[in-house]
Amino acid sequence: MTTTQDITSPMTPSERYATLSLAGIYALRMLGLFMILPVLSLFAKQLEGSTPALIGLAMSIYGLPQVLLQIPFGLLSDRFGRKKVIIFGLILFFIGSVIAALSTTIYGVLAGRAFQGAGAISAAIMALVADLTQEVHRTKAMATIGISIGMSFGVGIVAGPIVAGFGGVQGVFGVTAALTVLAILAIIYLVPNPRQSRRHRDAEFIPSQMLDALKNAELLRLDYGIFILHMILMAIFVVVPTQMRDAGLPAGQEWQVYLPVFVIAMGFAVPFIILAEKKRKMKQVFIGAITVLMLAELGLSQYHQNLFGIIGFLWLFFCGFNLLEATLPSLVSKTAPGDLKGTAMGAYSSSQFMGLFTGGLVGGWFNGAYGETAVFLFCAAAALSWLLVSLRMKPPRYVANLLISLVSLNQQDANRFAAGMLEIAGVEEVTLNFEDGVAYLKVDNQQLDTPRLQALIAQYETDAGKSL
Repeated sequence: MTTTQDITSPMTPSERYATLSLAGIYALRMLGLFMILPVLSLFAKQLEGSTPALIGLAMSIYGLPQVLLQIPFGLLSDRFGRKKVIIFGLILFFIGSVIAALSTTIYGVLAGRAFQGAGAISAAIMALVADLTQEVHRTKAMATIGISIGMSFGVGIVAGPIVAGFGGVQGVFGVTAALTVLAILAIIYLVPNPRQSRRHRDAEFIPSQMLDALKNAELLRLDYGIFILHMILMAIFVVVPTQMRDAGLPAGQEWQVYLPVFVIAMGFAVPFIILAEKKRKMKQVFIGAITVLMLAELGLSQYHQNLFGIIGFLWLFFCGFNLLEATLPSLVSKTAPGDLKGTAMGAYSSSQFMGLFTGGLVGGWFNGAYGETAVFLFCAAAALSWLLVSLRMKPPRYVANLLISLVSLNQQDANRFAAGMLEIAGVEEVTLNFEDGVAYLKVDNQQLDTPRLQALIAQYETDAGKSL
């Protein structure tokens, strides 16, 4: 007999503990990466052999191993175990942090950053989250991970300059290594062991589905968007820290800019996130945020020699960035079919890291060849290309994902179950997958008749139990 599923229930204490502990591990790792963003371009100039192009590459090279390894590591975790793969990835990340901390040349930092990127554990962590949570709570768990990443970004760009003020960029890498040790200890001693690990189409990349993801034009638009967004992010951090220093900001005081800029920008973004989701103005808000991004880059291209101009347009940039960073994953979730979500998010994540890699590479090259103004003009042109691509996007369906276990339901009963769910108000799509024993639902939470859906789930679970 199946375990009774209650779609209105909160997460169990064990699920909350598992989710929060894994979110903390993810945040510790990402914090180390984000701390380096606002300081590496400043301190790398002192390293032997540094050039603008190599500095840009040193900032972004970790993105390339992420692209190449995150999906294979996720697949390997299916075979060898989630925790083993995560620990192995964290050890690689630790080795890279130590190499970078001890390096006195730009080439040593490049090697260290590449090793950091080789610790590509994102997919394995998401798979472990799926192992440790019930289907009906999985979306909440994934959202918690997303929030932890956003928080680590904000903390990282503020904490990086503070740590660098005491120990230079080597100190930042040293703190990153220490955080990684904490993450390894947490995965060993704090994160529960799953009863069993299996493949989850909503959380993992499935190679056989890749073609389906690539055929979806709306998903490709979103992949292009996250590529451009993170390319621009990395490109501006190649030049903005130096510009602020040249414009008169005292060394070590960068956090006094990043903290208010990021917090106030987030405050401005929140009402628009609510407008997009609750008032169902997603496309309008999305297009507006890309436009803001483009205007910020144009402003930085003209006023990057004035400290107040840099601060003002940096704030405008983060208004657009925070809004887009929050809405893009939501759009992917809304757009991808339920059983394609894991593969769609894998392609999305790969596009994100490829954007980071390209941003540092191109930003450093433009800075060395044509100067800082060219970097911002290139970013503005990239944002314009994204705007033009996004104008043709379809307004998204305002649906959420819901997973229902089909364990112990035979095919005939499951088909009747699916037909019954489609008759319920707010249920817009049902996809059955007997291999995974799951029904993937797309539901409109504003219209969903939750009591009726819960009653139907209870009825069919009872019928399935009687049939055994």
